[in-house]
Amino acid sequence: MTQAGRPQPDSNNPAVPAGFTYLGQFVDHDLTLDATSAQLEDDITVRQLLQGRSPALDLDSLYGLGPDHRFDRRYYEDDGIRLRTGITQGLPGSDAITGLPLNGFDLPRTGAGSLKSERRRPLIPDPRNDENLIVAQIHCAFIRFHNRFAGELADKGVSSAVLFESAREAVVKHYQWMLRHDFLPRIVDEAILAEVFVKGRRYFEPTPREQDRPTMPVEFSVAAYRLGHSMIRGAYNWNRIFDNGAGTLAQLFRFTGTSGILSPPPADPADPEAGEFERLPTNWIADFRRLFDFRTAGRDDLGVPDAQFNIAKRIDTLLVNPLAELPLGSFGGRGQPPADAIELNLAFRNLTRANMMRLATGQQMARHLDVKPLLASDFDDRDGALLSDGLRRRLVDHCPLWFYVLREAEVNGGGRLTGVGGRIVAEVFHRAIEGSRHSIVRDPFWRPFLSPVEDRRSKGVFEMTDLLLYAFEGSADLLNPLGT
Repeated sequence: MTQAGRPQPDSNNPAVPAGFTYLGQFVDHDLTLDATSAQLEDDITVRQLLQGRSPALDLDSLYGLGPDHRFDRRYYEDDGIRLRTGITQGLPGSDAITGLPLNGFDLPRTGAGSLKSERRRPLIPDPRNDENLIVAQIHCAFIRFHNRFAGELADKGVSSAVLFESAREAVVKHYQWMLRHDFLPRIVDEAILAEVFVKGRRYFEPTPREQDRPTMPVEFSVAAYRLGHSMIRGAYNWNRIFDNGAGTLAQLFRFTGTSGILSPPPADPADPEAGEFERLPTNWIADFRRLFDFRTAGRDDLGVPDAQFNIAKRIDTLLVNPLAELPLGSFGGRGQPPADAIELNLAFRNLTRANMMRLATGQQMARHLDVKPLLASDFDDRDGALLSDGLRRRLVDHCPLWFYVLREAEVNGGGRLTGVGGRIVAEVFHRAIEGSRHSIVRDPFWRPFLSPVEDRRSKGVFEMTDLLLYAFEGSADLLNPLGT
């Protein structure tokens, strides 16, 4: 799955902007956190799993337990309403922009402690959102989104007693709407989405009681929703400084506080005390115009040349080669290198995790969901993978669920999840929205009202570009502060 030299097709029909790859990871961190203490390859039962996130689409990875909680108060400004923001670190001797510290373009960090790793630690509820730079920059955008709307409510004189919860409700519902109407249709067969969101769920908690909290099926968290790993590029056109593929995946891990050291080479990113920077260098701020297509929101002025725009890889059974060697910090292993280098391989980790859970195979799930299974011919060598005939024969009857879901998208879905994968993801998202404290499923007449584009606002349109335009005040200088 991760072999150097093989072609890695881009998404097409339509192309998916690369930012959605990492929005998907941000969503994953909102839904799931495996807090189980177990070594790779240990057997784990479902009863032993510890779920560290609420399995609801409620942005608890952004808000934590709220400003009134004694441990999570630290994520908020003194007013208990706005979320803290971070400040980048200027580069001495660089140009007029990158030499400056810029507020709001880095995650808030502790800045305290005797060790650099302690001072670099992100001051957010889920440190995994600082595992790679694109997810971290998306988290910063959500902080801005909340803070701007909270500020507008304050300006209107909304009582401080209800202001935070009013802001949170609006932010969560706009987020859910964007996922349902923008994100999910890019990754899941639209016919499955329409059936689930109109007629309801058939398999996953189809008739919960009102007081029931959603649960998190391992078929989703360990397999079906790991689709985003297939969408990752090996390099990105990041901003005007790191253009032409200079934003490599390794660099996007390096310039974080969880997986990296926020510092350029030659500092060793595997050493948490290496490097001089303790905040994101200003020259690594994202140019969001390269990650999301603002022209679809009527902002042609925020478009970039095709050569600069980043497209996600197609959902299929191919992974880019850098995922064969993950940084230790990306899975909490810094300072504890594995005995075998294969444990750094993302595909190995995904498949091993499923085996630890005794997860159902793709064929078993197809029977359970009454979905037409993949044919033997669907496991031919069209992907160019170097698999033995014996292994291919085994896949026909006993295919790991993660690989099966990706193969369905590859051969039947045109790069979208369909069949088993589409059904699992659609139903879990529906339940996760339904089970949220604030829910557009339970409030079906709610409509978004924060798109800064009047025509879209009047039509109830709200996509990720609308969220970013609102969060960054529609300003090119904020969406791309380093300029062109």
